[in-house]
Amino acid sequence: MDIRHLTYFIEVAKQKSFTRASEVLCLSQPTLSKMVKNLEEAMDVELLDRSSKKVVLTVAGEIVFEEGQKILNSFQDLSSLVNDMMNLKKGKLKIGVPPLIAVLYYPKIIREFKELYPGITVQLIEKSAAEVRQDVKDGALDFGVDLLPVEGEFDVVPSIDEEMMLFVHHSHPLAAKEEVSLIEIKGESFVYFQESSKLRQLVDQECSRLGFLPTISYESYNWELISEMVAENLGITIFPKSVVKKVDLSRVKAIPIVNPTISWKLGIILNKEKYVSYAAKEMIKYITSQFR
Repeated sequence: MDIRHLTYFIEVAKQKSFTRASEVLCLSQPTLSKMVKNLEEAMDVELLDRSSKKVVLTVAGEIVFEEGQKILNSFQDLSSLVNDMMNLKKGKLKIGVPPLIAVLYYPKIIREFKELYPGITVQLIEKSAAEVRQDVKDGALDFGVDLLPVEGEFDVVPSIDEEMMLFVHHSHPLAAKEEVSLIEIKGESFVYFQESSKLRQLVDQECSRLGFLPTISYESYNWELISEMVAENLGITIFPKSVVKKVDLSRVKAIPIVNPTISWKLGIILNKEKYVSYAAKEMIKYITSQFR
């Protein structure tokens, strides 16, 4: 048994499918099946219940899956440590970022960082905030970016603190204002993220303190769709100030929100138990320097 057997088994367990796992691993399904079988023979235990059409872990399989992930993380940490010692300006980074955060800040950050460190490969992975937290926890990402506060077993490095603004169509009555009190949006038709979104939860929380919740007419996970619906006068929305650079200002007006203001605070989250590579440290240092 070697580390590859464990890696392949864990991917099958994660994907709950030999077919999907073989696609992720770029490995033929018969080869993958044989590697998992070799692992079972080496450990003298069945890891998969083969009486089911789906991939179902046995009790032993559950244990190997949980403990095996820890072993793989330790192995990856060891590889990163050795790489740091041998090549201080080289490395690989996997960063998890929710879509809106990714599009607002990270193309420019990655371009400038790669100019400073051409030997460091950066893989930006768009995921929901919940998926980012889970992947950081599992060790699948070097670090992630999330809306603060973040609870759980993470180290947190604050990075961005930006005001939220109201976005309305130019024909909307509120477009005549230079600033808007939050209570003034009560009863307005809203286009916004779905309830599981942390940004939606932040806005709901601030509105509930004033005794109301936004009237949601349309929901989406896609910020571009939301902004386009506002541009078609189908409702209003609240976005971070940086979105101003991404919308058609001939159709949409962004208005500061007061009484109270709403802050969009982002942070870099890291697994407390995972080794932080030189490449990750340099990237985190660079990100925070951009928003200091």
